[in-house]
Amino acid sequence: MLSLTYSSVATSTLEPADLTALLTQSRASNEHTGITGMLLFRNGYFLQVLEGPDAQVRQKMRTIRDDPRHTKVTVLLEEVIQDREFPEWTMGFPSEQELEDVPGYRATFDDLDAHDGDAMSAVPAVRQLVRWFRQRAA
Repeated sequence: MLSLTYSSVATSTLEPADLTALLTQSRASNEHTGITGMLLFRNGYFLQVLEGPDAQVRQKMRTIRDDPRHTKVTVLLEEVIQDREFPEWTMGFPSEQELEDVPGYRATFDDLDAHDGDAMSAVPAVRQLVRWFRQRAA
């Protein structure tokens, strides 16, 4: 099973109703392919963990890269896992104060552009953020 974490930037302003519709659509489409995970959205930035069969996760990433609602899609972490971290789809809308209290907090991943930076430097921060979210969602 593959776990893939990416960040992206929304190409337009998303209201709470837009995000609710996005989560509903994601849950429905991913249920058919065996993909689970979590999606965080804040200030126009997405951080998403996709987990499931390798081929389905990779196909989902191709779909996301081609989705006009996303730009600056950057894979931050990709690893083989034995067990799902997020067996149910979840979505978080953390407040600014909540995020500032997360070890390794990053407001964006802009500095990790594949051409200009080292994406591996974000791995510890991404893992901390995912761990923090999992604990709060439990």
